[in-house]
Amino acid sequence: MRMPALLIAAATALALAAPAHAKTIPVAAGEGAQTRLQEALILAEPGDVVELGAGRFVLTDGLSLDVKGVTVRGQGMDATVLDFSGQKGSGEGLLVTSDEVTLRDFAVENTKGDGIKSKGADNIVYYRVRVTWTGGPKTTNGAYGIYPVESTGVLVDGCEVSGASDAGIYVGQSRKITVRRSTARENVAGIEIENSRDALVENNFVTANTGGILVFDLPNLPVMGGGNVVIRDNLVADNNTPNFAPKGNIVASVPSGTGIMVMANDKVWVNDNVLVDNPTAAVMVVAYPNAFKDAKYNPYPREVTVDWNRVRTGSGTPGLPGGAELAKAFGGTLPPVMWDGLSESADVSAIFVDPEMPGWSLNLTAQGQGLDKARPGPLKAPPRGQPMSLDGIGAPAALDARARP
Repeated sequence: MRMPALLIAAATALALAAPAHAKTIPVAAGEGAQTRLQEALILAEPGDVVELGAGRFVLTDGLSLDVKGVTVRGQGMDATVLDFSGQKGSGEGLLVTSDEVTLRDFAVENTKGDGIKSKGADNIVYYRVRVTWTGGPKTTNGAYGIYPVESTGVLVDGCEVSGASDAGIYVGQSRKITVRRSTARENVAGIEIENSRDALVENNFVTANTGGILVFDLPNLPVMGGGNVVIRDNLVADNNTPNFAPKGNIVASVPSGTGIMVMANDKVWVNDNVLVDNPTAAVMVVAYPNAFKDAKYNPYPREVTVDWNRVRTGSGTPGLPGGAELAKAFGGTLPPVMWDGLSESADVSAIFVDPEMPGWSLNLTAQGQGLDKARPGPLKAPPRGQPMSLDGIGAPAALDARARP
């Protein structure tokens, strides 16, 4: 039987794209692990697998990978541990600057800087990777655990991050993003999507952070205009850890007790999450609070939809100045949805809220005003007429195939 011409052409293209001599490069823990592992990452070729053995790799310096299409694979996030407790420099544990890379089934512990950073690395997969600072929440911990930036195509799946002094899982200045089935615990921000578009954050467990899930857009960055973000089916619980971010960081202003926070973003849909014991706000929608000079920046939230979510506010004290008095004024606990009252204009709705989701507003009147200007009162916001479309949102399907070959 003759193959159709189209099938022959497709098979030929796949053959040409596949590495001719893809190989597995084994690297064992033990003496000389630093040199042997970095050498493997340098000598790997597209399609190769750097296979990390079980055990603890004691490392004294950061690692780097700049080869396209390489997989770095361990024996499991509790079986293969890259231990940077003795790291001499202050950089990240692993830096990836090449496309089509897959990182899976290993752990990174106690880096001096960020855990794993990928920059300009398109179509990158983080699968069942654990990053942690074993001493618990400390200002001296690295800022970010899993940290992809300036990428198109990002999948973070089944990962665990704890102890980051900024964000556990942070995706910045990127497009086509999925963060799912991951656990973020005891970070300042559990999961943060910043200056990014077309992101899907779903089925994660986010707990014991200062703020659970943050969606920010900030000025003066190479990529701005964040939006088209869907936050759904997450368990966001007990995010009451005191803020331990270094002073001056934007997340240092995130109040403890925040579940989901949206700041200065466009078209964000918060739907069908379980929000438990986040006493400041289950969902907070605000404008950028600081002065700025970036003429291209829009500091206001636009078309943020807080659809139906299952909420139990909890009885803790809200992490706001006068929080206890505020809660008392609302009957003992603050309503689950908080809006600062600021919008771009009367013609652009900042927020839509499901009628079953009670809320309150600070009723601020100008961007940059502090809480001393707040006039708290009930939130009046219309419901969204139609649910947000998921077309074009999330990581490319091909990344799933890499995570689960």
